[in-house]
Amino acid sequence: MDSALIGKIEKARRYAEERDRFRFLSFAVTVRGENDTHHVRYHEGTWSCDCEFFRHRGTCAHTMALERLLDGML
Repeated sequence: MDSALIGKIEKARRYAEERDRFRFLSFAVTVRGENDTHHVRYHEGTWSCDCEFFRHRGTCAHTMALERLLDGML
């Protein structure tokens, strides 16, 4: 492995440990729930989920789980 690549690997490790470097703007995720698989989206600070609970309440276990998973990165 050449020294330039080794340097990039080290930088990637350091960046990955410094979670505050990252801010997600948008993404889509599938979440395997207990009863079904749900499609969750995040776009510019707004969550959406295709589950029935989210449609009525504007939040759900799927979006809350992702908020916990990505704590400090959104």
